[in-house]
Amino acid sequence: MKTGDQIVQDLPWRWGVQGKVFIIGGLGYLFDAYDIALNGFLMPLLGEHFDLTLAQSGLVATANLVGMAVGAVVWGAVADRIGRKKAFSVTLLIFALFSVLGALAPNYPVFLALRFVAGVGLGGCIPVDYALVAEFSPRKYRGRVLTALDVWWPVGVTLCGVVSTALLTLDDNWRWMLTTMSVPALLLFWVRRGVPESPVYLSKKGREAEARAVIDDLVARTGAPVEPYVIPAPVDDGKSRGPGASLEQLRDIWRFSARITSAVWLLYATVMLVYYAALSWMPSILKEQGLGDAAAFMSTTLMSGVGIVAVLVSIALVDVTGRKWLIGATAPLAALALVACALVMDMPTGSVVAIGVFGFLIQLAIPAMYAYVSELYPTLLRASGFGWASSVSRVVTGFVPVLFGSVLWPVLGLPLTFGILTLAVLSAVVWMVVAAPETKGRALDGDAEYTAGPQLIPAPTSGQAGL
Repeated sequence: MKTGDQIVQDLPWRWGVQGKVFIIGGLGYLFDAYDIALNGFLMPLLGEHFDLTLAQSGLVATANLVGMAVGAVVWGAVADRIGRKKAFSVTLLIFALFSVLGALAPNYPVFLALRFVAGVGLGGCIPVDYALVAEFSPRKYRGRVLTALDVWWPVGVTLCGVVSTALLTLDDNWRWMLTTMSVPALLLFWVRRGVPESPVYLSKKGREAEARAVIDDLVARTGAPVEPYVIPAPVDDGKSRGPGASLEQLRDIWRFSARITSAVWLLYATVMLVYYAALSWMPSILKEQGLGDAAAFMSTTLMSGVGIVAVLVSIALVDVTGRKWLIGATAPLAALALVACALVMDMPTGSVVAIGVFGFLIQLAIPAMYAYVSELYPTLLRASGFGWASSVSRVVTGFVPVLFGSVLWPVLGLPLTFGILTLAVLSAVVWMVVAAPETKGRALDGDAEYTAGPQLIPAPTSGQAGL
């Protein structure tokens, strides 16, 4: 007899059922992208408004990204403890409220503090959203659905670029940019309240009556045949529900598989380092080359605009090539495109083409990477595994804006800086090939299950040596 989890994973896909979860989760992801992209547009404007150095301007992105690192850890653990639904809504509410307050900041230190707190809220969106969408998605479509979730990212970045460019002519334009982003986020918080709790999560937690109610509703609404199923009895994990929960989850994801976790962390840190460095600094770099605000903003927007097409291509490829092939081929090439951009920076057409190539390649890699990591960890560690990986990448990338403006760009120059980042990405990809399994076609918890207590059964290592 099937389990409740298997029933959910074998359901047909319906846009009116699982598709609603995908859209609502994706809209939260859109705001994550919008907010991070906004750092790059805010940096030159705040630099002029508060008369900041390049390093001080970099603190705009640093405060926000470090806040996201904290939020990814905290909310990933919270979602694995109290459920996806509550975390799903509260993370967005914190982000929206403190973004509005940031628009009213009277001085730069207050602005940085508010951006940090907004980041804490927003940092929880990605791990929670991916965990929830993964657990509602049928196995047959899960790779494409999780990859498709990333299409919201370039849409959010592109929307940010278009709106920010349109608001440039207003007085206190940076305040309007923050306000414009926050209002729809508050509306989405209200909409999110109607999303049901993950039936997979409820099953793992032994909340049988609630799990059956959600599963039976999904079966009825998707038109799947009704069949009996069981909800396995939960095992008491004996874990802390207090402040130590995040550290317990950190211990558990490493005990589950040190090879997988190290590969995930390195992949996240290096790939997202390259992406955020470009996203945060490209408007300032282009301004230094003599472009005006509007031209610099729109050139950066091109980078995300082509990314929309790239995500659609990634969706088509992820279940054909597998996750590892797609990531391994495109991530290093994307970093090389930035090296090319730096080498032809004196040629406006060449640099714009290189920016576009980078935007396309990086958005082939990132959606596949997010889908891949969501599948590597079992249910009771999924949100926290994703959250810790996201947190590591945000800590690393959070300090790069300051280092980029004070050391890397002025001392090493752009070509060498981007060349070093390319080598870092290549190293992470090589370790992924060796250390982590392919997840294409694998049941969500079928090959790697987490057992509460001292016994952690890691994913199988067969075939790990190849992409």
